Amino acid sequence: MKNNFSLTVSELFFSIQGESSYAGLPCVFIRLHGCNLRCSYCDARYTYEEPGGVKSIHEITKFASHYPGALVEITGGEPLLQPASILLAGKLVQAGRTVLVETNGSLDISPLPPEVITILDVKCPDSGMSQHVHWDNLKKLGPQDEIKFVLSSRADYDWALQRLDQHSTFADMDPGKVLFSPVTGRLSPELLAQWMLTDQPSARLQLQLHKQIWPDCQRGV
Repeated sequence: MKNNFSLTVSELFFSIQGESSYAGLPCVFIRLHGCNLRCSYCDARYTYEEPGGVKSIHEITKFASHYPGALVEITGGEPLLQPASILLAGKLVQAGRTVLVETNGSLDISPLPPEVITILDVKCPDSGMSQHVHWDNLKKLGPQDEIKFVLSSRADYDWALQRLDQHSTFADMDPGKVLFSPVTGRLSPELLAQWMLTDQPSARLQLQLHKQIWPDCQRGV
């Protein structure tokens, strides 16, 4: 039975971090069930199409403790839909872990502990979900946090460049923490790299490393 000290989980696994500036590092993944958005390119539909399993915070932190030197990422779906995710993040921080929380950017991130590294996904128009971006979150980011734009097209890329110009948050951010990531099968990395070399935005080109290592695996990587 779920309570204030438990969460509905899609999967727990240990793998290589495939995204963000932490790509390539060993990471414990806590993938929570449920999402409030329906992005056109979603590669984790099972987090809302299939039932998850209820696990206590103690069970989850015990799983993470088996890999004491690794990063820990709380992701989804959308992890902030479950209020206990905040408590889980705090418990992991108290245990001395480096904690990443990847969120779709539609919900308020301010309840997260300040030690957490937030990876904020800004939904571009071709996702079909750009109207759900909670822009006030940009003001709540700390120097350790990162922002990701997942790009499907030239239109998405131009839209992302406009956002970089319009929001003062980006002027103060480390360019290595602003991520431009092409959607597999929609936008080639070569083309995105060409655009970025021409325009020189204050951003990092990000490829999904786990999909290159395990191209035939959809889960547990």
